[in-house]
Amino acid sequence: MAHDSDETAPQQAVFGAGEVFRAFLVLGLTSFGGPVAHLAYFHREFVERRRWLSEVAYADLVALCQFLPGPASSQVGMGLGLHRAGITGALAAWLGFTLPSALLMIAAAYGVAGLSDVAHASWLHGLKLAAVAIVAHAVWTMGRQLCIGSLRVGIAVAAACVCTAFPSAWTQFGVIAGGGLLGWYLLDATVHSRSAPEQTPYRRRWAVVALALFALGLVGLSPLAAWSGSHGVAVFDGFYRSGALVFGGGHVVLPLLDAETVGRGWLDADTFLAGYGMAQALPGPLFTFAAYLGFTMTPQPNGWAGATLALLGVFLPSFLLLTGALPFWDRLRQAVGARAALHGINAAVVGLLAAALYDPVIVSAVRTPADMVIPGVGVVLLVAGNLPSWLVVALCVAAASLQGVFAHT
Repeated sequence: MAHDSDETAPQQAVFGAGEVFRAFLVLGLTSFGGPVAHLAYFHREFVERRRWLSEVAYADLVALCQFLPGPASSQVGMGLGLHRAGITGALAAWLGFTLPSALLMIAAAYGVAGLSDVAHASWLHGLKLAAVAIVAHAVWTMGRQLCIGSLRVGIAVAAACVCTAFPSAWTQFGVIAGGGLLGWYLLDATVHSRSAPEQTPYRRRWAVVALALFALGLVGLSPLAAWSGSHGVAVFDGFYRSGALVFGGGHVVLPLLDAETVGRGWLDADTFLAGYGMAQALPGPLFTFAAYLGFTMTPQPNGWAGATLALLGVFLPSFLLLTGALPFWDRLRQAVGARAALHGINAAVVGLLAAALYDPVIVSAVRTPADMVIPGVGVVLLVAGNLPSWLVVALCVAAASLQGVFAHT
């Protein structure tokens, strides 16, 4: 059995980090729509197209990352890279997915982006409509695979209703936990098979080291900053704490970042809000907003050094937590009781995704009934035409741009 002995080295991944970096770089340039859309893009690219993970293993990875603090979509990306090419694969996935939006946020800080009226641009509207198609396709595909039987369908529907009625990060956490309990209690007798184990390409001792480093950073950076008087350490500590203590990721981290920057007098509220507005129009994880904040802070180190410190600080907890938790999670999920709970959790994840398809994905993208035509065609192209996600995104943007031209003639 995998992981029974820490002295038995797991089989090393034979795939290169370069392959992982290239795949995630494409997604980093094209994955608009926020964390829920990112999960849909990952599912399309790495489960359906490249087959890096099975449907069940991917859903289990998503479930784990929903439980961990930090940016869930970035953690899922790291997990995919880790399974494909080990620790270097996880770093390559993070770098490829994060680098485009981080550089664009730094460009915005330089003031060269010039997209002050971006919220009304036709191309951005097309990107939002593309996200509707991608997420709808993921809900349909994952629902067919993971919501087998009336009990799991019921869990998914209940999760969608609760998340729609009470939208918050804690609600999402609660429905996933509730799905697990219902699965453990109601589905235990119906589970007869286990998924194939996903062998983690590093020893469990490194997982313990990663968890210890996470805890050390959480409790030790603040005293170190106070003792040293170093503003650089204080910046890293503030962003590290923000990345380590937020559940739900995305927009949920904004109050913490505001307290760590505006609240400390490192930059003004107008600069903060201007960068946040720009972040909404960019692909990739919203956590790259940290690069903008680190660049624009008044105290030194700022500029490129500040952006690097902030970016590493806000993402490092996610990497350490995922690396520390994944080997134990992979072993735990092989137990029959845990598998039953995971069936319930996965059904709840489908419901969560369906709720997010409505709000914020459809709510923010669809302005008129005619707007549903573009994502509708996009879903058909994904299902029947089996087109890659990036091409569907490009076609949606082109269609929305043409729609905008005709609307103004």
